[in-house]
Amino acid sequence: MFQAKAIESASKADFYRELASQLEGLVHGERDAIANAANMSALIYTTMPDLNWAGFYFMRGGDLVLGPFQGLPACIRIPVGKGVCGTAVERRSTILVEDVHAFPGHIACDSASRSELVVPLVRGGTIIGVLDLDSPRKARFDIEDQAGVEALARIWVAGSDAL
Repeated sequence: MFQAKAIESASKADFYRELASQLEGLVHGERDAIANAANMSALIYTTMPDLNWAGFYFMRGGDLVLGPFQGLPACIRIPVGKGVCGTAVERRSTILVEDVHAFPGHIACDSASRSELVVPLVRGGTIIGVLDLDSPRKARFDIEDQAGVEALARIWVAGSDAL
């Protein structure tokens, strides 16, 4: 049985390489997108410090709909263009927000969240959802986190069948 463990690394690059290796092991041989999303959100939540939410939203009928996650109950449906997640889909790019209170239209599912990182999940040029990470710490995420989490998102997309 797999056991998530905190990764003690000298650098963020090492941390994300190890996390990617663990994720590849989790999704190896399993193509179910929901199962892989559930394991990935648990892996991220239990290994990355200073998170209060880690999970997925998937595109359904023009909206993002809540998928597997770790953390407090969350908003169920987010329209494209609304909040950080919907804006990431609209812009078709990752959004790193140092202070969610300064982001126009931020949707506060958990009032403790202070910073957020949202990575679109792209398959064949189509956005199929987003990976969303929240932190109670302002400016928790930086460009190294963005690159590392984007790499994790690519592993999930490559290792999971279409929803």
